[in-house]
Amino acid sequence: MSSSPQIDDSLRETIISRPDVILDDQDVMQALIAANEQAMGGNIVDLRGIAMERLETRLDRLEDTHRSVIAAAYENLAGTNQVHRAILRMLDPTEFEGFLRDLGGPVADILRVDCVKLVLETAQDEENEAVKKLGDVLSVCAPGFIDSYLTMGRGGPARQVTLREVLVVDARVYGDAADSVNSEACLKLDLGEGRLPGMLVMGARDGQQFSAQQGTDLLAFFAGVFERSMRRWLS
Repeated sequence: MSSSPQIDDSLRETIISRPDVILDDQDVMQALIAANEQAMGGNIVDLRGIAMERLETRLDRLEDTHRSVIAAAYENLAGTNQVHRAILRMLDPTEFEGFLRDLGGPVADILRVDCVKLVLETAQDEENEAVKKLGDVLSVCAPGFIDSYLTMGRGGPARQVTLREVLVVDARVYGDAADSVNSEACLKLDLGEGRLPGMLVMGARDGQQFSAQQGTDLLAFFAGVFERSMRRWLS
């Protein structure tokens, strides 16, 4: 049995010579499958068509996962480069005052946070001249304050890196910048044997910039470099 073609001759020749054009077009293939199912009638179950639909669904899921993995990889690479640049800038100053001032300036800009504060515990009741001079980046507090701040007064060991949304901002930490902080990254610092702990706090206006679901490896590395730099300045 033969039938005359009902499509344009040039289109027919193109399809015959390059069938991959049809096979690679998902929309065209779906239209052909749908037409074939209609031709078979409603009483016939096309198991091959059902299998193909399931494979297409799985392929779509795999493609979405692939895109998500690539996006996460690029984001992680960008974050790594960002932290490395901040560390290099942090190591540039040759004086302690410049080292601290850079935290609230170039280092904060590189990390894309709105403020950076260094919190140090001290047993002294009065602030010295250095604290007054560097009040925009340096805060002092009583012993035990840092662990209490990190655990929100619940006790227990404090993590090295804490990421969270800020509902109530503590002015003892942020000072004049308290009104502009909605999320924070808190890095607990080990300043060496015989010294009280410290804390580096990064504050952001964006309430979603830091959250407990984010990874902390890069910030833990940054904290390790920072606390080693601090030990040298304090020695």
